[in-house]
Amino acid sequence: MIHPDVIGCDIAKAHLDFFDSGLERHFRIDNTPAAISAWLDGLDGRGVHIVFEATGRYDRQLRIALETRELPYSRVNPARARDFAKAIGLLAKTDAIDARLLARMGQSLPLSTQADDPARHVLARLHTRRDQLVAMRQQERTRLHETEGIERDSAESHMAWLDAEVARIEMACRDVLKAEKTLQEQEARLRSIPGIGPVAALTLIAHMPELGNRSAKAIAALAGLAPFNVDSGTSRGKRHIRGGRKRIRDALYMAALTASRMPRAFKSHADQMKEAGKPFKVVIIALARKLLAIANAIIRDKTTFRRTT
Repeated sequence: MIHPDVIGCDIAKAHLDFFDSGLERHFRIDNTPAAISAWLDGLDGRGVHIVFEATGRYDRQLRIALETRELPYSRVNPARARDFAKAIGLLAKTDAIDARLLARMGQSLPLSTQADDPARHVLARLHTRRDQLVAMRQQERTRLHETEGIERDSAESHMAWLDAEVARIEMACRDVLKAEKTLQEQEARLRSIPGIGPVAALTLIAHMPELGNRSAKAIAALAGLAPFNVDSGTSRGKRHIRGGRKRIRDALYMAALTASRMPRAFKSHADQMKEAGKPFKVVIIALARKLLAIANAIIRDKTTFRRTT
């Protein structure tokens, strides 16, 4: 829905810039729990809707405060905000201008209201940390071939520590899932899909809360797996995927690789596409899109893959 009384917020590490469309004024506060709480106290029960860009950890304090008070907000993709700015001819960019832009965006477009799950927030942060540790481990593994002596001992020691840390973070993720029945059930449903292993299931749960609540096409677009038309007049260009959540796309790509080799799953479908002359990458992306559609359906219908086939 379109929200008439909107407050746009531009987020930085140290401060938050607001534009209040109802009061037609700009102001800045510190990006701290105390300052945010004091600002929210001053809203006096106004029916406002807050719009801000997704900025990773810098918007965390604001999200926590809004969710605690059950206040509606929209967390928008920064690329979408910049596209909106271009569409209205706004080329200048400052913190105050961005806050006003976000307020106008909330007044002009039907932005979805978010009500995120705190447990999912914890899971997303843990999953991101796991990715960081895995990336560091791969870097050390690459360096291992170029080292010897004490350098090699250091690399091997660091890799052993990283192995232990990855295992510890994965255990923490398991604990979050065990404590939340809904998330635990979602994991079991996702794991019923051929090719979806523990890491892919965890990635979908942590980074795609919309799963089961959007259409298959909308979910594919969020993941960056929806092919976009490039047509003009009688010309028909090649369809390309773009944008979306890279971490989701990467996880599904690896899941699709596995599924494409499973005789009882999607191997025959992959073989048919290959025989039709489709490039290997196109085949895997198509399977990734199919896996995501199935995941969306079973989360929505609260069933499993075996029961839908």
